[in-house]
Amino acid sequence: MGTLNMLGLAKRIGARFLLTSTSEVYGDPLEHPQKETYWGNVNPIGERSCYDEGKRTAETLAMDYHRGADVEVRIARIFNTYGPRMCLDDGRVVSNFVAQAIRKQPLTVYGDGKQTRSFQYVSDLVNGLVALMDGEHVGPFNLGNPGEFTMLELAEVVKETIDSSATIEFRPNTADDPHKRKPDISKAKELLNWEPKVSLREGLPLMVSDFQNRILNEDEGNAIN
Repeated sequence: MGTLNMLGLAKRIGARFLLTSTSEVYGDPLEHPQKETYWGNVNPIGERSCYDEGKRTAETLAMDYHRGADVEVRIARIFNTYGPRMCLDDGRVVSNFVAQAIRKQPLTVYGDGKQTRSFQYVSDLVNGLVALMDGEHVGPFNLGNPGEFTMLELAEVVKETIDSSATIEFRPNTADDPHKRKPDISKAKELLNWEPKVSLREGLPLMVSDFQNRILNEDEGNAIN
């Protein structure tokens, strides 16, 4: 509904509209890496489907307004992104691992930890979104870092960065969890002249220092209380 309202506003005032869609439109992909031409493999009635299908519907609305009402739209499909100032307990895997390691808690891995994700640093994403809005191409464009890590590999990088003695705790996997996720960014490279610059090992310490400061302040606040 938010997308529909904003598209109506963009139509009325002649604005260019940016839709921040998601790699989740690909569902649990049967194509690897995922190109923008791939239509996806989504369970429409699963536990995650309100998000997957909500974003797919938002893309549909954007393209309908573009074709039917000449609204200038730009569609970005954003892959996993991390960086400073994220919520400490937002449930995203990088936030979880970093906060757990700093708090001396076990890192929780769901399933066997062999599912993969690609992690881009927030500044790379911002540069991609600016390039998309400044350009003349509608998209959709995959904006993500093609560096692919299993959850266990990510946990090891977090341990290296924060606390090598951190332990891993395995838990049952969540429903409809995609097995693989990696963007093909050829289209963004060619048409937007964009590609990510910050590797996980470069970006993670920047996020960690921010989380350490906030968790330390949180602990001090609790001690005072």
